[in-house]
Amino acid sequence: MTTDSFELEQFLPYRLNRAAEFVGLRFAAHYKAKYGLTRPEWRTLAALGSSGRMTSKAVGIHSSMHKTKVSRAVFALEQRRWLKRSQDDADRRVEHLVLTAAGQQAYRELIELARRYQAELETELGGSGIEALSAGLAAIEQVIRRSAKGKLPEPDEL
Repeated sequence: MTTDSFELEQFLPYRLNRAAEFVGLRFAAHYKAKYGLTRPEWRTLAALGSSGRMTSKAVGIHSSMHKTKVSRAVFALEQRRWLKRSQDDADRRVEHLVLTAAGQQAYRELIELARRYQAELETELGGSGIEALSAGLAAIEQVIRRSAKGKLPEPDEL
Protein backbone atom coordinates (compact mmCIF):
# COMPACT_ATOMS: atom_id res chain seq x y z
CA MET A 1 0.00 0.00 0.00
CA THR A 2 1.39 3.37 -1.02
CA THR A 3 1.49 6.03 1.64
CA ASP A 4 1.42 9.67 0.64
CA SER A 5 1.71 12.77 2.79
CA PHE A 6 -2.04 13.47 2.82
CA GLU A 7 -3.55 13.12 6.29
CA LEU A 8 -7.33 13.16 6.25
CA GLU A 9 -7.42 13.90 9.97
CA GLN A 10 -5.57 17.18 9.28
CA PHE A 11 -7.63 18.20 6.21
CA LEU A 12 -9.46 21.38 7.27
CA PRO A 13 -12.77 20.73 5.45
CA TYR A 14 -12.93 17.26 7.02
CA ARG A 15 -12.19 18.61 10.48
CA LEU A 16 -14.71 21.46 10.16
CA ASN A 17 -17.41 19.08 8.99
CA ARG A 18 -16.78 16.63 11.84
CA ALA A 19 -16.81 19.44 14.39
CA ALA A 20 -20.00 20.97 12.98
CA GLU A 21 -21.73 17.60 12.94
CA PHE A 22 -20.73 16.86 16.51
CA VAL A 23 -21.83 20.25 17.84
CA GLY A 24 -24.99 20.30 15.71
CA LEU A 25 -26.10 16.78 16.59
CA ARG A 26 -25.52 17.39 20.28
CA PHE A 27 -27.72 20.49 20.16
CA ALA A 28 -30.28 18.64 18.00
CA ALA A 29 -30.68 16.09 20.78
CA HIS A 30 -31.81 18.91 23.09
CA TYR A 31 -34.48 20.42 20.83
CA LYS A 32 -35.62 17.03 19.53
CA ALA A 33 -36.16 15.78 23.09
CA LYS A 34 -38.11 18.89 24.11
CA TYR A 35 -40.03 19.69 20.89
CA GLY A 36 -39.60 16.77 18.49
CA LEU A 37 -38.07 19.09 15.88
CA THR A 38 -35.84 17.94 13.06
CA ARG A 39 -32.69 19.87 12.18
CA PRO A 40 -34.30 21.54 9.11
CA GLU A 41 -37.33 22.51 11.21
CA TRP A 42 -35.10 24.06 13.87
CA ARG A 43 -33.06 25.92 11.26
CA THR A 44 -36.21 27.22 9.54
CA LEU A 45 -37.72 28.32 12.84
CA ALA A 46 -34.44 29.99 13.83
CA ALA A 47 -34.13 31.80 10.48
CA LEU A 48 -37.67 33.15 10.72
CA GLY A 49 -37.35 33.98 14.39
CA SER A 50 -34.15 35.94 13.90
CA SER A 51 -35.06 37.59 10.59
CA GLY A 52 -38.82 37.97 10.62
CA ARG A 53 -40.72 37.61 7.35
CA MET A 54 -38.89 35.61 4.70
CA THR A 55 -39.56 33.53 1.62
CA SER A 56 -38.69 29.84 1.50
CA LYS A 57 -35.88 30.66 -0.90
CA ALA A 58 -34.46 33.21 1.56
CA VAL A 59 -34.68 30.65 4.38
CA GLY A 60 -32.73 28.19 2.23
CA ILE A 61 -30.00 30.70 1.45
CA HIS A 62 -29.82 31.91 5.06
CA SER A 63 -29.61 28.35 6.40
CA SER A 64 -27.65 26.71 3.55
CA MET A 65 -30.46 24.19 3.10
CA HIS A 66 -31.77 22.63 -0.09
CA LYS A 67 -35.23 23.83 -1.13
CA THR A 68 -36.75 20.37 -0.54
CA LYS A 69 -35.65 20.37 3.11
CA VAL A 70 -36.98 23.91 3.55
CA SER A 71 -40.30 22.96 1.96
CA ARG A 72 -40.74 19.97 4.28
CA ALA A 73 -39.76 22.02 7.32
CA VAL A 74 -42.18 24.80 6.38
CA PHE A 75 -44.99 22.27 6.00
CA ALA A 76 -44.21 20.67 9.38
CA LEU A 77 -44.04 24.05 11.16
CA GLU A 78 -47.27 25.11 9.49
CA GLN A 79 -48.93 21.89 10.73
CA ARG A 80 -47.86 22.84 14.28
CA ARG A 81 -49.36 26.27 13.65
CA TRP A 82 -45.97 27.85 14.29
CA LEU A 83 -45.82 29.66 10.96
CA LYS A 84 -48.18 31.01 8.37
CA ARG A 85 -47.80 31.71 4.68
CA SER A 86 -49.11 34.65 2.69
CA GLN A 87 -48.95 35.26 -1.04
CA ASP A 88 -46.96 38.17 -2.37
CA ASP A 89 -49.25 40.85 -3.82
CA ALA A 90 -46.94 41.54 -6.78
CA ASP A 91 -45.97 37.93 -7.58
CA ARG A 92 -48.49 35.24 -6.65
CA ARG A 93 -45.82 32.53 -7.08
CA VAL A 94 -43.97 33.89 -4.03
CA GLU A 95 -45.06 33.12 -0.48
CA HIS A 96 -43.93 35.01 2.58
CA LEU A 97 -43.43 33.09 5.81
CA VAL A 98 -43.86 34.50 9.30
CA LEU A 99 -44.00 32.92 12.72
CA THR A 100 -47.35 32.87 14.48
CA ALA A 101 -47.64 33.87 18.14
CA ALA A 102 -47.18 30.18 19.05
CA GLY A 103 -44.14 29.99 16.76
CA GLN A 104 -42.63 33.10 18.33
CA GLN A 105 -43.14 31.60 21.79
CA ALA A 106 -41.49 28.34 20.72
CA TYR A 107 -38.63 30.35 19.19
CA ARG A 108 -38.08 32.27 22.45
CA GLU A 109 -38.01 28.99 24.40
CA LEU A 110 -35.63 27.42 21.91
CA ILE A 111 -33.34 30.44 22.06
CA GLU A 112 -33.04 29.93 25.81
CA LEU A 113 -32.17 26.30 25.14
CA ALA A 114 -29.58 27.48 22.60
CA ARG A 115 -28.07 29.96 25.07
CA ARG A 116 -27.68 27.24 27.69
CA TYR A 117 -26.08 24.94 25.12
CA GLN A 118 -23.69 27.67 24.01
CA ALA A 119 -22.71 28.35 27.62
CA GLU A 120 -22.04 24.63 28.05
CA LEU A 121 -19.80 24.64 24.97
CA GLU A 122 -17.97 27.74 26.18
CA THR A 123 -17.30 26.06 29.51
CA GLU A 124 -15.97 22.95 27.78
CA LEU A 125 -13.76 24.90 25.35
CA GLY A 126 -12.58 27.57 27.78
CA GLY A 127 -12.09 31.25 27.07
CA SER A 128 -8.99 30.93 24.90
CA GLY A 129 -10.55 28.08 22.92
CA ILE A 130 -13.67 30.12 22.20
CA GLU A 131 -11.60 33.16 21.19
CA ALA A 132 -9.44 31.10 18.82
CA LEU A 133 -12.45 29.32 17.32
CA SER A 134 -14.35 32.61 16.90
CA ALA A 135 -11.37 34.22 15.16
CA GLY A 136 -11.00 31.25 12.80
CA LEU A 137 -14.70 31.18 11.97
CA ALA A 138 -14.72 34.95 11.40
CA ALA A 139 -11.90 34.54 8.88
CA ILE A 140 -13.81 31.80 7.05
CA GLU A 141 -17.01 33.88 7.09
CA GLN A 142 -15.09 36.78 5.57
CA VAL A 143 -13.97 34.52 2.72
CA ILE A 144 -17.60 33.37 2.25
CA ARG A 145 -18.80 36.97 1.97
CA ARG A 146 -16.10 37.79 -0.58
CA SER A 147 -16.78 34.75 -2.77
CA ALA A 148 -20.15 34.54 -4.49
CA LYS A 149 -21.56 37.24 -2.20
CA GLY A 150 -22.03 34.73 0.61
CA LYS A 151 -24.22 32.29 -1.32
CA LEU A 152 -23.01 28.75 -1.05
CA PRO A 153 -23.73 26.44 -3.99
CA GLU A 154 -26.71 24.10 -3.70
CA PRO A 155 -25.67 20.45 -3.20
CA ASP A 156 -27.00 19.61 -6.67
CA GLU A 157 -24.85 22.42 -8.17
CA LEU A 158 -21.61 20.80 -6.99
